[in-house]
Amino acid sequence: MEVPLEVTFRNVPKSPAIDSLIRKKAAKLDKVCDHITSCRVAIEKPHEHQQSGNPFRVRIDITIPPGHEMVITRNSGEGERRDNLASVVRSAFDSALRQLKELVSRQRRDIKSHPEQDVGGFVVRVFRRKGYGFVQALDGREIYFHKNSVLNGDFDRMEVGTGVRFVEEEGEKGLQASTVQIVDKPGP
Repeated sequence: MEVPLEVTFRNVPKSPAIDSLIRKKAAKLDKVCDHITSCRVAIEKPHEHQQSGNPFRVRIDITIPPGHEMVITRNSGEGERRDNLASVVRSAFDSALRQLKELVSRQRRDIKSHPEQDVGGFVVRVFRRKGYGFVQALDGREIYFHKNSVLNGDFDRMEVGTGVRFVEEEGEKGLQASTVQIVDKPGP
């Protein structure tokens, strides 16, 4: 989490056991989604009635980029009246975990991968009359390519700075690029 976990107790004495439980459960949330911005937990006892048992309220407020906020609230008065505070905390965090897994799953499906657009290097030299050139791989190595290795007959479109994808293979004189494909053309 970018912002440290915030835990607030209102009308409930702070318990080291409950605080520890909250921190363990929040750490599990952080493992499911490593880009949580903040997590705030409020433990409240809103009413002081003897006959009502242990009416606890647990509220978890989680912020996840880009612009998602999850609020989970559990009240012991909603079918959990006789449950202790630890049970209400577990129930709230279980719900948060389910919702967070669903959000992360949706976010991962929204991001589409287009491997055909991945840049593997950039053209650094082109010798048009001789029919070859050199690509600088992202790791800094310069790799030879021949115009026959350029897909779609695009050798004449090659210029310094053109982003390309390619497959490396061992040639007669060392490493060379084959199946060179233009991915990103510089300029307008």
